[in-house]
Formats: sequence, structure tokens, C-alpha cells
Amino acid sequence: MVRIQEALDTATLDTGSTSAAIGQDEAIGQADFDQHLDERPHEQQASAGPSNPSVSDEVEDRLDIVNQQPDLKLVVISNRIAPFDPNKPQTGGLTAALEPVVERSGAVWIGSSETRGDGTERPLPLVPTGAGHVARLDLPAADHPGYYRGYSNSTLWPALHSLPDRMSGSEEDYASYRRINDFIARAAFDVRDRDAFWVHDYHLLPLGADLHDLGIERPTGFFLHTPWLTPDMIECVPNHRELMKSMLKYDLLGFQTNRDLNNFLACLRTHFGLESRDGVVTTERGQTRLQKFPIGIDPKQFAEYLAADLSPAEQEKVSSLLQNFQGAKFAIGVDRLDYTKGIDKRVEAFNQLYTKEPQSISLLQIAPSSRADVEEYQNYKEDVENAINHVNAEHGTDEWRPIHYTNDSFSQAALARLYRAAKVGVVTPLRDGMNLVAKEYVAAQDPQDPGVLVLSKFAGAAEDFNEDEALLVDPTHPDEIEAAISKAAHMPLEERVKRWRSMMDKLESYTIHDWSADYVRELDKSRVTVPADQCLNLGRGWTNEALMPLYRNHAEALATYNEIDPADVALKEAACADEKKAYEELEARLMHTQGRLWDLPIPTAFGGRPEEEPGAG
Repeated sequence: MVRIQEALDTATLDTGSTSAAIGQDEAIGQADFDQHLDERPHEQQASAGPSNPSVSDEVEDRLDIVNQQPDLKLVVISNRIAPFDPNKPQTGGLTAALEPVVERSGAVWIGSSETRGDGTERPLPLVPTGAGHVARLDLPAADHPGYYRGYSNSTLWPALHSLPDRMSGSEEDYASYRRINDFIARAAFDVRDRDAFWVHDYHLLPLGADLHDLGIERPTGFFLHTPWLTPDMIECVPNHRELMKSMLKYDLLGFQTNRDLNNFLACLRTHFGLESRDGVVTTERGQTRLQKFPIGIDPKQFAEYLAADLSPAEQEKVSSLLQNFQGAKFAIGVDRLDYTKGIDKRVEAFNQLYTKEPQSISLLQIAPSSRADVEEYQNYKEDVENAINHVNAEHGTDEWRPIHYTNDSFSQAALARLYRAAKVGVVTPLRDGMNLVAKEYVAAQDPQDPGVLVLSKFAGAAEDFNEDEALLVDPTHPDEIEAAISKAAHMPLEERVKRWRSMMDKLESYTIHDWSADYVRELDKSRVTVPADQCLNLGRGWTNEALMPLYRNHAEALATYNEIDPADVALKEAACADEKKAYEELEARLMHTQGRLWDLPIPTAFGGRPEEEPGAG
């Protein structure tokens, strides 16, 4: 596909005009940004449509190319990077999701190291990893606490999970957050010639704006792994208007669920008066597309985890845990020790269950410590452990313990074995972007004797698994969780198999590889897909796949006009009107294509600009 600079290098007019110049948008003023455009571009389906002789063979070939899966040289940017070791525990859903993408695609993955630096800019420390490369940055020590512990995890994290009472932070935290984002953007400048940038999660909301300000012209996309908050909740976030403005500098924004996507659109509408049309929001910067991309897992790889050998130490750890249950039923919960995961409410539900059904089912709660240096998390850990000790003291016996609790981390292969042995998977976060544990639990089950998934209706996975598959509960109501666990523990085999088979079919039909390919395919639509000589015909900008139908409409209308006998005045005038309308629809979109404008004439039915046509006002 033709790149921007290639188009600039080759752009000359048939009429002998000078080469095109690309205009840089100036910063969007507050008043200008708040006032959305009165006239919206007309949206059409991005379908290539039937072949037409009025469109060149070269353009037809490019239409075929863009409909295929793109082969992009990606730059992936996130705060954290996976360990790339199957024997090491995963530290979160984001890293588990991106590790196979980078290993298989040849991407460059940029993130933070465990070391803090002095803020000095250095060449990217690229380390080969599979087909890709990893660059771990030493983020500036002076700003890291405000960026990570402060604004990211004490302000944004609780806000995104609709827990305003847990929010804290300062204006200086936000300043550190912005400076760290700028530092990462400047580091990424070293790989500015790769095809596209894919940024991840709430730590890096403004990174696209920083890349844009540095002059990086490649398509930029952002994916949010957490939920997105409602318009009233976002008012609690300091600098929320500036953050959302910076997010609209991305070409593509991805969300886990329809709920999160709709919440973001509602925030734009409420706080900026901006409306979307067919998932496209237009500002003076250009167009930002918004779509849902629900993360999956790789069921085949998870099956391989079940068959993989464990290290002797981990094998001993898993065997020791399973011996505690001695063939009795147990449920499993696997969560970071985070207040958004609802572990305290889950423990309360088991307490209620044991009052009604003593010794009916045990719970194995795996909860690796998270942000252990933060007081809020220390207090939550203490609350959870006190609750577990109370349940064990109240309902346990010398021979039977209700809740087995560990802060150890486990590899994916070890978790797969524990999931498979558990008759109930309990995934009850207060809110979650997706929650891959729910999908991993399903993937690990024995097809002949599967367990049952109890799932929070506020986890993103609940949009994938309906009430005929998982047992959906309100995670803030322990009585609902208790009833679901009881139902799951007593569910007949036939119903368990039916529910599991339906969920497994979904996991196999949309894997993590489908997720990444879908996102990259959409991001690829922001690249130039019309050759330079065709761009000259378009005139007011370059186009991408999303605009190809409008280009085709104009080309067909112009060809129709040229084929009509001038003697047929009425038909000629009607064709001229059709051509003018098609041109105006195309021009309106081109005026806002990534905020980068060319100023070239475009042939019309009268051979000049529309304002030069008779009667043009």
C-alpha cells in the first residue's frame, strides 16, 4: 500500500501545478472543540461493491488488497510487558492477551522495565522475542510514583470501575502522568517508520496525542482493557476533558463491550456535544472510529497447557493444593488481590452458603498480591483475610476447611490443572473490562464432565456468555452469588454439558488471534489505500478503505455524465447534479481525513472546482 511520504514524493499535477503540501492541524481550541460540526459527512457502508469499468484496474486491485488481512509492522505500547515465559505466572489480562500477538506478528512491544531512570532519552533497547522485539524502558524515577501509583491507579483505576469513594490523587500526579506519556512517545519516535501504533490501556490515554504532536503520521489506535465510565462518573476525574480530547487524536478507539463503547459516546455527547455517525466521531483534528473488540483466548493453546509438564516445584505445589480436597467438590476463584474483584463479597456468599448447606463445597481462592505498597490495597488484603479466617473458624472442622487461600502465583499450565479439577468457577468482579479467567476456566473443562461458571453480570465476559450458559449474578449481592454456587454445585450433568458446549463454541469461534486480526484490520483502514496518481484525481486529501465507496460513487457519476450526449440537455443536467452530489459527499469526508489536508483541484463535470460551476453559490 502507498504510504503518505511516497504519495507526497510522487504527487504532481497533470496541469503542471506545483507539488502538494500537507497541512498540520493547529491545536484544537476549547471553544472550537466544544462546538461540533453543523454538517456531518454522509456515511456509507465500507463495501467494495460490484466491479465497474469507470474505476481503474489499479484501484480495483487495491480494493481486493484491503479486504485481505493486513500484514502490518506494528508498534505495540503498554505500561506492562509479558514475561514471555510459559513457566512464569501471568500478571494480568493485558499481558496474557498481547504476548501471543507480539510473538507471532513480529511487532515491536514497548513498555516499562522494573528499573527507574533519570529521564535521559536513549535508543530503544530492542530485544528479539519470537518473531517480534521487546523494548523495556526505564521510566523517569521522578515522575513514576505520580504516574503509576498516583493518577493511573489511585484516580483512573477506581473511577473506571465506578468506585469514586476510593479515588485520590493530586494535580501533580496528573502532571507526572502526562510527562511519562510524553517520555514514552519520544522513545517510540525511534520506530516512527513502522506501519501503525497500537496503544493499550488507561495508563496511556493521551499517548496518541503525544505521538501526533511529535509529527508521527502513521495510523494510531488505542484499546481500553478496563470498563469505561458513565458521563456523571467521569466528572469525578480531574482533567477529564483534556484526557478525552487527547483520546480523539487516535484514529481508532477499541472497547471490550457495547456498554463501554456506549458510555464513551455518551460522555462525548454530554460533555462536548459531539455525536457519532456509524461509529465515527468527527472533530477539527479529523475522524476517530470507535468499535467493540471483545478479547478472546486461544483454546487450543490452553489445551496444550493441560498437557504440558510442570516444573517439579510447581507440580508439588499443585498436588499439595488438590490433596486438600481429596476428591470432594471445590470451587475456584483466581483474582489479583484488588478491591474491584469482589473477593470480600464472594467470601460472604460462601459464609451464607455454609449456614444453609454445611460442608457442601470448598473454595480455593488464589489471590496474588497487587500493589502491596499502597495502603488501600493493604487494607483490602487485611479485610479479605479476616473474612476468610472468620468463615473457616465458624464453619470449619478438624477434617474440613471451607476456604483454602493463597497469595501464590501460578503458571498458565498450573492454573489449567486447577481449573479443570474445580466443579465451579467463581468470577465475580464488581466490574471488569473482560476477565479472561472466565474464559480460561471454560476452556480447561473436561468435555465429558464440565464445571459451571458463576459470572458477574458486570464483567465484560457476561456480554459474551448469556444466562443460558453462565450463571450470571450481581457481584454486590452475596445472596445471589450464594444461590448460584448452590445451583452450580447441584447441576445435572446434561445441563452442565449443554451450557459448557455453548460457551466453548464461542471461545473457539472467536479467539485472541481473531481479536488482534480484527483490530489490526480496522487500524489498517487508516493507511493510504489509493495510489498517488489516483490521489491527484481526488484532490482535497488522500483516502482510505472507509472512503473508497464514496470515491467509487464519484467516479461512476462522472463517467455517467461524460457518456451522455450533450444534446440531451435534461438528462445531462440530471447527471451533472448527481456528479456534484457525489463529489460533495466525498469532499466532506476528505476534509477530515486524519486532519491532514492536500489542496489540489479535482476534475468535475465542468472541469473545475464546484464553486466555479454555473450557479454555484
